[in-house]
Amino acid sequence: MRRFRNSTDLCLLKGGVYASPFCLRLTPEERATLEREAAGLPLGEYIRKQVFDENRLRRRTRNKHPVKDHKLLSQLLGELGRLRLANNLNQLAKAANYGLLNLTPEIKTSLLNACADIRHIREALMKSLGLDR
Repeated sequence: MRRFRNSTDLCLLKGGVYASPFCLRLTPEERATLEREAAGLPLGEYIRKQVFDENRLRRRTRNKHPVKDHKLLSQLLGELGRLRLANNLNQLAKAANYGLLNLTPEIKTSLLNACADIRHIREALMKSLGLDR
């Protein structure tokens, strides 16, 4: 059995590099659960595999920008549904593809208004997501 001169020898790896120890406080129940799940593996190895193993399933993480105003977001989604932008843009694209779209001043005004509506919706969405600057 190898004897260590002092506690720092415990953390010395091959090549003279020191490991970076990490202390974790557990309740007796938590430790028992870990030992049971480790199924005979040393706890350090089991925890390292749980944290760093590339093949394990990753948990979903929270968005870095949580929704700040759910009411505003609800209003925005309602407005999107009411305006039927996707359907209207699809109809304009079909008309343009068939050569049926004559760009009269009225159509030009309507398109500019649609762009303004989209810009307004985008700004409101950005604000509701906390991304406004």
